[in-house]
Amino acid sequence: MTETFAGEPNYSWLKRTEFVAPADTSTREIVRRAKAWAGLTGVRCKVDDAGGDMITIRPSGQSVVLFVTWS
Repeated sequence: MTETFAGEPNYSWLKRTEFVAPADTSTREIVRRAKAWAGLTGVRCKVDDAGGDMITIRPSGQSVVLFVTWS
């Protein structure tokens, strides 16, 4: 999680965590867990699933962005 400037990630501060999930965990569940960790439960977000190894979560009306990556 980092802040944005003019809609782009700024990276002047970062908040990171890790969690373990089974390989068959749905994108919806991953987004739910990431939003809960960031304190964004119940906040509308634009979610972009790149289909590879990253999900981008942008909360509406806030200048932050969450990146979820896995290996």
